[in-house]
Parts: sequence; C-alpha cells; structure tokens
Amino acid sequence: MAAWQLREAGWTWGKIGHYVRRRDWRALHPGVYVLNSAPIQRRQRWFAAVVTVPGSVLSHGSAGACYGFYRFERGYEVVTRQGHGGRRRYGGLLVFRSTTVDGDVTRHSGIPITTAARVLVDLAPGLDEKRMGRAFREAIRLKCTTAQRVRATVERHEGRPGTPLLGALATRYGTIPYRRTRSDAEGLALEVLHDAGRPPPQVNVEVGGEEADLVWENLIVEIDG
Repeated sequence: MAAWQLREAGWTWGKIGHYVRRRDWRALHPGVYVLNSAPIQRRQRWFAAVVTVPGSVLSHGSAGACYGFYRFERGYEVVTRQGHGGRRRYGGLLVFRSTTVDGDVTRHSGIPITTAARVLVDLAPGLDEKRMGRAFREAIRLKCTTAQRVRATVERHEGRPGTPLLGALATRYGTIPYRRTRSDAEGLALEVLHDAGRPPPQVNVEVGGEEADLVWENLIVEIDG
C-alpha cells in the first residue's frame, strides 16, 4: 500500500507514521509499505514499484524480467513516469522520465508495464548484438510480442541508441517461427539456417510418435539447449 493511496482513503500522515514507528509496516520503496511480518517476493516488489507515484509503469530490465524474457537482478527495480528529465535513483527504485511512454503501456499479470516491444527499445542501448538477439528471440518465443510490433515500435522511436540493431533483427528474422521453438537454442538454430539460405524446417512436430525439433523431408535435427 502506498501513502498516497492511504491519504485518498482518509488516513492522516500522523496515523501512517504511527504504524511505521511501531514497526507494524516496513517500506519497500519510498512511501510504499507492507506488513513487517509479510514475506517479500519479486512480484510484490514490482507492484510496490508502480504504486510509488500514480502513473508509474514497470519498465526496462524489471519489465523484461516480469515478462520472463530478460534476466534482471540488480538490487533495484525500474519504472518509467511521464515527463522530462533523466533517470534518478531512489533507494531500491530507479526512475526514468519519458514523454513518449503513454503509447507503449499495457498490463501484464495486473501490473502496469511498458509493452514488450518498448522494453526491447529501452534495453537496446545497453545490450551488445548477442544479448540483444537473445532478448529479441525470447520475447517472441514467449509470445510477449511479434517482430511486426517490434518494427513498428522501433519506427516510432527512430534515432534512439540501439534501435538500428533491433530494427535490423526484426526485419531480417521477421518470418522465423520463434513461437514454435522450445528454447533459445532452437531459435538461434533457425537464424543460422535462415542466414545460410537453407529451406526452413518444420519446428517441434511429431514424427513416429515422438516430437522432433527441426524436421525436413529426409532429415531430423535435435537441438541440445
């Protein structure tokens, strides 16, 4: 629960402070509290991050972790808020400001969050080609976004650092069926075949009562992840 929510419900600052001083509550983020006896899970930290200030949305690495396509363990969570200015750290919270975030907001598991395509755009400046490729493949494999949505988002944010590489990935591999793959290794194999000009295989189909990874008419390839 956030202090501003309690204030809207009629609580006074004195009453809020009373519970904090008694150590019935503890702060997860500035102005956001949980019961002191409550176990804290990552999902609670995400919820706490987005209620710090009305309009906050989970973004960047925290959003990628929430979707499941990007690993982010930094000891803080990341949100974006409408407005101008750079990023600023508040304890366990890193806050970005953006004037373009409103067009890239959705909900995931009830949490206000930037779209997966926008997450990729936001992460792009800090990722090399290998890590960017993996994040792109995983976001599509897990059905968080599509290559078409990524391309459209890149076009809206043209000129931002990292977007040329991300846009090239979405254009080059836009027809690859990542969503049928079971692992990133399978998705990477499809990219290698695509770049080599090989005919695309069927992906994870049943052959002789068993599921096979990559299947051509006279060839089966199994990928060890």
